Amino acid sequence: MAKVVMGKRSRFKIQRRLGVELPGLGRPGALDKRPFGPGQHGNTGGRRQKLSEFAIRLREKQKMLFHYGLREQQMRNYVKRARRVRGKPLIDALVGLIERRLDNLVFRLGFAPSMAAARQLVAHGHVLVNGRKLDVPAAILRPGDKVALTKKGYQSQGYLQARSNPRIDPPDWLTIEIEQGERVGKLNEEPDSTAVPFAFNGQYVVEYYSAVG
Repeated sequence: MAKVVMGKRSRFKIQRRLGVELPGLGRPGALDKRPFGPGQHGNTGGRRQKLSEFAIRLREKQKMLFHYGLREQQMRNYVKRARRVRGKPLIDALVGLIERRLDNLVFRLGFAPSMAAARQLVAHGHVLVNGRKLDVPAAILRPGDKVALTKKGYQSQGYLQARSNPRIDPPDWLTIEIEQGERVGKLNEEPDSTAVPFAFNGQYVVEYYSAVG
């Protein structure tokens, strides 16, 4: 399957269509001037387009896919894993898995300006977990794990861009320490659905996957 590369305009259109800014796309301000969907049917003259129950739930699911940069099959696999987690609501277990992905942690720690940039940083071998290189973006970390960059990683354009123009602040379940003059992140605990850094309805996501299987 060919890799789809989203340009600046595409990322703006996605956020306008979904009606929410998604930090993972790395393009702030998408809703500043045109807070309605793209295309001739986007501007309804102040009237809201009525969505079906299915469309409402589909939109909430799409928010997660686009922000985290996941494919549909990946999301379905996470849903299956989350269903096996005991003692937690499904949406908390689902978000707990996705938010602990290495590429997401690199982004949430402010080491990259977008999820795509974070994924690239990991895949190119510039990320260290507990002192060792780990180049698997989908690797799921555990509480106590530390995330740092290689020397080249700290000098990369993506890291410098993220530091000069932070996209979002690190959440309280991550801490940043300074070790040998460089920023090192630590995962303190498993996050729940409140960790999602944009407005969404987790129950609708659960209902969507309950309906489609």
